Amino acid sequence: MKKKIMKAILLIGFLVFTTIINAQAVEKKQDETAKATEWIGSLSLNDNAKEDRLIQVVATHLSAVKDWHNSHPASTVPAGINPLDGKPLSELHRQIIADSAMPSSVHEDLMSGLRKDLNEQQVALVLDKYTIGKVAFTMKGYQAIVPEMTAAETAEIQKLLEKAREQAVDYKNMKEISAIFEIYKTQAEQYLNNNGRNWRQMYSDYTKKIKAEKEASKKAKNP
Repeated sequence: MKKKIMKAILLIGFLVFTTIINAQAVEKKQDETAKATEWIGSLSLNDNAKEDRLIQVVATHLSAVKDWHNSHPASTVPAGINPLDGKPLSELHRQIIADSAMPSSVHEDLMSGLRKDLNEQQVALVLDKYTIGKVAFTMKGYQAIVPEMTAAETAEIQKLLEKAREQAVDYKNMKEISAIFEIYKTQAEQYLNNNGRNWRQMYSDYTKKIKAEKEASKKAKNP
């Protein structure tokens, strides 16, 4: 009798546990679908079949990125040094390394799925949703810092930032996304230095200018 009761208790416990796990999985799927629906809806495609396909593509990608991230924590990457500067790898670096090992097919499926139903401008708008508009925001910063930025400089930096955006969509949170952008920002600054600019001096001049403007604003408010 006791064995039967124990078996019944274990069975109930298993069923409850399974129900909770399934409920959590459904909730996660709903979260990704809601986000995908919002992003695709912002394109105003007015084509239900096309929207449904795109929502599925984006939701699938978001779920894959989250699942890989959650199952591959930073601790799966051994502590070590960054070979570029010899400094110890931070937890963020280790997490990025872990996430970067996600199968490339996840990214390829996203991009091919988007391009099946969207033009390149629309694809860019979806990628902007993933990265909360960091391409335009970062470009605006460069245009403020670099005096009389040329068309060639603008085109090269835009190209680098767009590469950053596409790579960054495979990372789960904004810390990682920002770190991916930093890689390409460094390349942009090296490009400027290699083509007659002095990034460090321009940035210093810009910060001094902003500081002076703030001081002048304070004095104007409190004469």
